[in-house]
Amino acid sequence: MKVGVLASGSGTNLQALIDAAARGEMGRARVVVVGANVPGCGALERAAQAGIPTFLRSHKDFAQREDFDHALLDELRRHGVGLVALAGFMRILTPTFLDAFPHRVVNIHPALLPSFPGVHAQKQAFDGGVRFSGCTVHFVDAGADTGPIIAQAVVPVLDGDDAEALRLRILAEEHRLYPAVIRAIAEGRVSVDGRRVHVRGAPVDLADGRLKSL
Repeated sequence: MKVGVLASGSGTNLQALIDAAARGEMGRARVVVVGANVPGCGALERAAQAGIPTFLRSHKDFAQREDFDHALLDELRRHGVGLVALAGFMRILTPTFLDAFPHRVVNIHPALLPSFPGVHAQKQAFDGGVRFSGCTVHFVDAGADTGPIIAQAVVPVLDGDDAEALRLRILAEEHRLYPAVIRAIAEGRVSVDGRRVHVRGAPVDLADGRLKSL
């Protein structure tokens, strides 16, 4: 399955996908193009270093959100993309985009949704005094981090933590979980029934709540 990645920032989750593919851990999935809406962002540099084609489309160049989404779609279709992975892409996609990829747009969020959606989720969780946080991979809908949840990883908040320490431990789980979910989708093991998402062959270690594999 050809994967297109959209990003706005440094691209660490993109790098996790690139590295997982290089280790043979992405199965049938491979990143074939990376698009960004922020000139000079790190994700574009990471893609170029990996020999992956890139494109830049600034949302500021379009009067309407739908026009921006059409521009993204044109590039993704040109590369034959079958799955879109958001990796720190800081735009809400419209139905114009989402209808072109039904249940084929995924995102990773650094909190246990539906708690702490939006930006600075790790700090929201830390400031909220939760004992556990983590990350969530979900299908994207027209809301902000409101789509059906595919998989989650739990990260405890430790004594002595600050928001940055928690962010880094969550990030490590993001880098593990995202490639595994994308592989499962590419292998046809993910199905959606309303708000419920089923992943075949995803055993859970009940001792710590971590998915052993996807």
